[in-house]
Amino acid sequence: MEGSISLLLFAAICLLLLFGFPVALTLGGTALLFAAIGVITSTFDPHLLAAIPARIFGIMTNETLIAVPLFVMMGVVLEKSRIAEDLLVTMSKAFGRQPGGLGLSVVLVGMLLAASTGIVGATVVTMGLLSLPSMLKANYSPSLAAGTICATGTLGQIIPPSIALVLLGDVMSNAYQQAQLKMGVFNTQTLSVGDLFIAALGPGLVLVTAYAGYVWLRARLNPSVAPPAQTEPATRGEILGSLLPPLALITLVLGSILMGAATPTEAAGVGAIGALALSYSKKRLSLDSLKDVLQQTLNVTSMVFFILIGATLFSLVFRGFGGEELIHGVFNSLPGGIFGAVLLVMVVIFLLGFILDFIEITFVVVPIVGPILLMMGVDPIWLGIMIAINLQTSFLTPPFGFALFYLRGVAPAALSTGAIYRGVIPFILIQLAVLAVLWMWPPLATYLPSVLGQ
Repeated sequence: MEGSISLLLFAAICLLLLFGFPVALTLGGTALLFAAIGVITSTFDPHLLAAIPARIFGIMTNETLIAVPLFVMMGVVLEKSRIAEDLLVTMSKAFGRQPGGLGLSVVLVGMLLAASTGIVGATVVTMGLLSLPSMLKANYSPSLAAGTICATGTLGQIIPPSIALVLLGDVMSNAYQQAQLKMGVFNTQTLSVGDLFIAALGPGLVLVTAYAGYVWLRARLNPSVAPPAQTEPATRGEILGSLLPPLALITLVLGSILMGAATPTEAAGVGAIGALALSYSKKRLSLDSLKDVLQQTLNVTSMVFFILIGATLFSLVFRGFGGEELIHGVFNSLPGGIFGAVLLVMVVIFLLGFILDFIEITFVVVPIVGPILLMMGVDPIWLGIMIAINLQTSFLTPPFGFALFYLRGVAPAALSTGAIYRGVIPFILIQLAVLAVLWMWPPLATYLPSVLGQ
């Protein structure tokens, strides 16, 4: 009976989110409403609610999550200072005169922006405003242009430093410790955000290569869909002037993490200060723009932590109704053992990506299924990267893929929504193919962390 109530709670939250109710209030409010009904009907232990203040205090004092506002600030500063715009314009000049060159420049710049900002919305909007008109003017296929911009914009989800990896790493770390304690392992090993950062490098580069390979192949097989653009060639000075600043910042942030010189939180602080210094040196950081940076950083950070608090209430109530035991029993009864359990979770996350965003899935689904899968012997780093790539796909899946909405908001009316949807389908298939490769060859994610010993 109690297990079925937990499933009803999950279904009610998904339904309310579909109607557009605020995420954080929906998660926390619905959970507390079900808990109140459970207390009245004697199906929920009210003493469990006493853990809520301690859980909220734990969120407030979590040092790992301090990286969130710092990485957000770093990305917003680079966006406001137009460093990303300079890079995009220069790369378009450098590659645009070749068939498919504009598309390849978008992929390259998307990779660099992902490694320097980690904000999907900013990347998609920036490339949509600057590259999309140029690609359409060069007679690119509208669907290819839209799909390339949307897909490369989502690289900020998987290429570190990524806010999504920070949040997922913290959730996976808690799930790993829970799994070990439930198995009687009291000298618990830890899983850090740095582990996921390092593990994501291989799959992230594979995705970039696959995106570029697809654009190049389309241009070679059918030059009319990606013809050369009539652009001025970029000089060596322009290329170096645009490339070196973001590359230096990326090297500073990621290099300090890979070398073990700094934790992701410390590296985030270095990145934020470095972005401010870079903007100041280019005379693009006024007092008004700094106020905008701080306001946007505060808005994004408040949203993330508000959702995290709501998700914590949901998780507590869900477990109080016996939801975790119910799911554990379902996983153990599945044919195929671990394979069947992981496959079911991947399919559920993929389907939820049609209606929920990555923060909701990370905070609601992963804390429930993570400890159970880890208790079954699944490698935590491999599982974390599998989930991260799957969550990245949620930005592209119609009808509610956020990357699609970001591009729709800045695209000209001549570009139909149908063309955007058609354009992302090949890239969704590419991401699923990379997910399959990672499934069959886990060292793609686990080798680097084992060698670097984070």
